[in-house]
Amino acid sequence: MKKEKIVKEEQTCKHALTSIRDTLDVVGGKWKLILLFVLFDGKKKFNQISKEIGISPRILSKELQELEINGLINRRVCDTKPITVEYELTEYSKTLSELITAMCKWGEFHRQKIVSSTDLSV
Repeated sequence: MKKEKIVKEEQTCKHALTSIRDTLDVVGGKWKLILLFVLFDGKKKFNQISKEIGISPRILSKELQELEINGLINRRVCDTKPITVEYELTEYSKTLSELITAMCKWGEFHRQKIVSSTDLSV
């Protein structure tokens, strides 16, 4: 019975590792979660996103394309002159809101911890 429990725990651990890898494959990297967070405010144009977060157009294009492939954003080409492109979140991407909120809270906590542990008065 003890061996069965160990095997089950190993399977659970492997499943968890696979799930974490899958998540990081989709939203990992420097920009993807930031892009999703910015789009939680609503539709935005390509240039607006680029300026807001300070990302080069080439990198932004690549990151947005990957998010679109994974079903997290919709891309719409507007019939304007010059042509503009708008991006917005899909309903599916809203399933990441808890993750983004948790990361935001942890980032605030971590920044406070680092700032408070740095004594510059020495």
